[in-house]
Order: sequence, then structure tokens, then C-alpha cells
Amino acid sequence: SPAMKKFAAIQMTSGPEVAPNLAAAETLIAAAAVAGAGLVALPENFALMARSDAERLGVAEDDGRGPIQDFLAATARRHKLWLVGGTLPIKTAQPEKVRSACLLFDDQGRRVARYDKIHLFNVTLSNGEQYRESAVFEPGTEVVVADTPFGKLGLAVCYDLRFPELFRAMLDRGAGVFAVPSAFTALTGRAHWEVLVRARAIENLAWVIAPAQSGRHANGRETHGHSMVVSPWGEVLARHESGPGMALAECDAARQREMRAQLPSLQHRKLNA
Repeated sequence: SPAMKKFAAIQMTSGPEVAPNLAAAETLIAAAAVAGAGLVALPENFALMARSDAERLGVAEDDGRGPIQDFLAATARRHKLWLVGGTLPIKTAQPEKVRSACLLFDDQGRRVARYDKIHLFNVTLSNGEQYRESAVFEPGTEVVVADTPFGKLGLAVCYDLRFPELFRAMLDRGAGVFAVPSAFTALTGRAHWEVLVRARAIENLAWVIAPAQSGRHANGRETHGHSMVVSPWGEVLARHESGPGMALAECDAARQREMRAQLPSLQHRKLNA
């Protein structure tokens, strides 16, 4: 029954060519299906870790059609699982800007939700690495929670993890599970990734499926990996530290109800207007 289905967080070391990335994703999704996963989440930028903004614009797709979206639909349908399609660039009205879109497909391959990354990563790190997502990305504006057989699923992406108010907004729309496709840098990942993922689980008494990019990419960036599935109690049920692979864990809906009843912090909130 869906009450005890497994969740899988897929870890990848994506490169600048779409086709080999999709092939790598397909292999890992197939393995997750064989292992009993009912809900599988891919990392941020799963189809392309671009070396330049031009490269990203070059593979950007129209909403609803394109090889990356076709791949996600076909793969979800073939393996009969719910699939969180990491992120991919979707065109906007501005030719030089895209949305970083996270798409959810059901086990029939139908798209049931689209979340566009709200918080854009514009920082200069202590090691000199610069990130200017707002140069090519247009920020999303909508909070997205979708009905699934595993409960209501909230979608967030990478840098969003640092903004607990987004997760409270999803909680207020009924979310009991969060999927957070990510590509945390090695530097910030070592310091903050696990703490943030577990905090979002604990404070919302929710499952967190946290797929990540890992290792050194062709664009010179290094990502942290450590994909995880975390329980509403904040336990890391499964983790995949480095390189391609997956974190897979059984998720029990009854156990979540128990935890929320036993520690009713969600009913004790004072500042939620």
C-alpha cells in the first residue's frame, strides 16, 4: 500500500550534455523502481550542469514540451512511479531569462505540478566562487503543494532550504512531505546542508526527500552530495554520500501521524497569522 512506499533521493554528477545526463538519470530511476520506490526525486540541474548562461538558454524548453519534459513523463510512466523532475530551464517571456522549474509527474506520466524556484542564489563565497542566478533566472512566485498517494507533497529547490517561511507556507497548505532537489556547493554543503534538511523535517514534522548533485562538474564547480531521506522526527533514514547513487527509505504514514500526535508542536504555533 502507498502508506508504506519507499522514497528515493537520486544523486547525480551531471555534466554539460543533456543526453548522457538523461541516460544516467534513467539508470538510477530504474534501480529505484526495482528497489520498491513509489516516489523518486531527481536533483537540481539533473539534465544539465551548464558551463555558461548561454548553454542553459540553449537547452531551455517551452512549458509542456521538449526532450527533458518528454523524458520525465515517459520514465515516470514506464516505471509506474511518481517522479519529481529535479529542475530544468523553462522559457519565459524574456528571451534572456528562464525559470528554474521543478516538475512533478504521476505514475501514469501525467504532469501534476510545476514549482518555479523562488529564492535565487546570488552570493560570493569565501573561496571566491560567485553565483548570480538572477542573471539568467526569473524567480518564481507561487508556493506549490500537490496531492499524491504519499500525502500532500511540497516542492522547494536548493537555496529555498534557507527560508523556513516557505516551508511553513507549504505546511499551511497541508504538506506532510517535502522534496527539495538541490545542488549545494561543497563549501556551504559541508557547513549547512544536513542541518537545514533535518531542521525543515523536525520543525514541520514532515518527511524530507533531499536529492543532490555530487562531485566535480565540467563547469569547475564542486557540489556536496549527501542526498538524504529524513523522517518527520529528523532521523536520517538513508544517505548517499558521494558520487551517483540514491538514498532510499521506507516511509510510514501511520508513524508520521503518531509523531504529530505525540509532539503536537504544529498545534502550538503562535505567530502564524
